[in-house]
Amino acid sequence: MSVPDKDWNDWHWQLKNRLISLEQIEQRLFLIPDERRGLMFAAKEKLAFSLTPYFFNLIDPFNPDCPLRRQVIPRAEELVSMPYEMMDPCGEDKDMVAPGLVHRYPDRVLFLVTDRCATYCRYCTRSRIVSGVGSQKLEIDDKLTFDYLKKHTEIRDVLISGGDPLLLSDGRLEKILRQLREIDHIEIIRIGTRVPIFLPQRITESLCKVLKAYHPLWINIHSNHPKELTLEAKTALEKLADTGIPLGNQSVLLKGINDDPQTMLELVNKLVRCRVRPYYLYQCDLIQGTHHFRVPIRRGLEIMQKLRGFTTGFAVPQYVVDGPGGGGKIPLNPDYVMGYYEDKVLLRNYEGKIYSYPMDQQAKGEENEDRQSEAGMGKYK
Repeated sequence: MSVPDKDWNDWHWQLKNRLISLEQIEQRLFLIPDERRGLMFAAKEKLAFSLTPYFFNLIDPFNPDCPLRRQVIPRAEELVSMPYEMMDPCGEDKDMVAPGLVHRYPDRVLFLVTDRCATYCRYCTRSRIVSGVGSQKLEIDDKLTFDYLKKHTEIRDVLISGGDPLLLSDGRLEKILRQLREIDHIEIIRIGTRVPIFLPQRITESLCKVLKAYHPLWINIHSNHPKELTLEAKTALEKLADTGIPLGNQSVLLKGINDDPQTMLELVNKLVRCRVRPYYLYQCDLIQGTHHFRVPIRRGLEIMQKLRGFTTGFAVPQYVVDGPGGGGKIPLNPDYVMGYYEDKVLLRNYEGKIYSYPMDQQAKGEENEDRQSEAGMGKYK
């Protein structure tokens, strides 16, 4: 079907014409049986199916292992849960202090403003509330939320997420940003979004004008594979960067999609060319029905080892795992310290070569004091 450029470049048209059913997708895509069952059952019981025409055009219609296709087309595997998987793997519900407001860390909160996305990632951490078919519904109450934010003066950083906040109208988004900026102790506003990847047409001049009025404002996008960073996505990201917004990227480590060093290296380098700094590489959360996406942590560390030293330092993301049940982000790093000795520390560089770093007398004395102090803390007094 031929679509006029005016329509194709209109984000409202893209949303209105999303593929949302088995009947629509099977007319355009050769489906394997597992995908067909996924669209019949997982998309109705676990997480809805939705795919923008723009992103659909990036998918290989004949290859079920296409890394973009794997992320967005449901599979029957989603209906199988492992004993260790959870509905709420990050423990957000227990830290929800007002409808849609999660306060876990001392000085920052997560503000969920919508349960809808342009396209739904099949490994979504919030599948219990996102898309409208999960087991829970997202409740939103601006009065309760902003009363809590005003009362708790320790909060200096608000992360707006969902769903995808950039699906909100300019007016609704502007109202939220204005209300946050009216609270004196809130210093930083962040937005988490995958819109520049799934729906780059949404990054309009009017949206950028709204965002620019509320600095300091930061945006983290979500890109998992270099094929997602098209010319359209790059243009959208450059618009945001030109608005003065620092951009970061959060990837999820996914089996068969980006779990090899070369793909990850290509991704981070391409992100930097799009003026986006790689921020986090997440170990896939223990959300129910995602076992087929999960990569062993050991493999993740191997990939990180192939990034450090092989690309620009600020292109290397921090590999993290969310402590199951609400432990927060735990950084994971390859072990570059080989051993501590009386007069030196042995270190391994990115090439595997060993180097000796001397420990001076003052440092040794301080280290001994620390060890004695730690030992004393364990004694009964």
